[in-house]
Amino acid sequence: MNLQTFHLLSQHCSKLTTQKYSTSFASAIRLLHPDLREPVYNIYGFVRFADEIVDSFHDFDKKQMLDEFKSETFKSIKRGISLNPILNSFQLTVNRYRINTDLILSFFKSMEMDLHNRTYDEQEYNEYIYGSAEVVGLMCLHVFCDGNSEQFVKLQSPARALGAAFQKVNFLRDINADFHGLSRTYFPGVDFRNFDHEMKLRIEEDIEKDFDQAFDGLLNLPWKARFGVYVAYKYYWCLFTRIQQAQASRILKQRIRIPDYVKAMIVMRAKLKNQLNLI
Repeated sequence: MNLQTFHLLSQHCSKLTTQKYSTSFASAIRLLHPDLREPVYNIYGFVRFADEIVDSFHDFDKKQMLDEFKSETFKSIKRGISLNPILNSFQLTVNRYRINTDLILSFFKSMEMDLHNRTYDEQEYNEYIYGSAEVVGLMCLHVFCDGNSEQFVKLQSPARALGAAFQKVNFLRDINADFHGLSRTYFPGVDFRNFDHEMKLRIEEDIEKDFDQAFDGLLNLPWKARFGVYVAYKYYWCLFTRIQQAQASRILKQRIRIPDYVKAMIVMRAKLKNQLNLI
């Protein structure tokens, strides 16, 4: 046994975390080039654990736990190791791909906002979206570009837009759980007690702009990342169109989902386009 065994075990924990919490993201990650899968699993595992603290650990001191998790995160990055396998796998990715720690600080700031905020004004909303979603896209972009700083700079705006689109779609999909379960309303100026078609349409127009901006950058991603990210894009676009088709009253009561057979069709069509060099 050696240190590499521990690192492999840690990364396996992050992979299992991804598979347990998000079958859709796990499926998309499997479509990335093998070189990229472990580091992206590592990022997702880290993000998922922090998110669970603020969303699920209601019987515990969430602030204290998040503070401890934040402290241990930066200790692990500095030391180059952690006994927490999720943090150990994350620090491997941060140090290997030189992920800017400012991104991690912004992520934690958004998680801290979730401990206190129940409604968001425009500035808080944009700050939250950046820290909770856009920086995750930028972390993954560090992995995809693998040290090519010129490519990273060129693609960072589309990567942020894609992260924002995914997060906003999640917000619309999860309105019932967020509003009724956690008493949160992310979208500024929207009263979900009187949520109607016009309010829903304004949100959807904003999301569509993010998707449009993201798609242009997606086509210029390094080839190892392009197919997997394209499938994730198409999955979320399909989810978004289903939400668009649903009545405002429905999404307040029901979580919109994509059937497994539709997900399979998305992958099959994407594979065909990829074979024809259309992606």
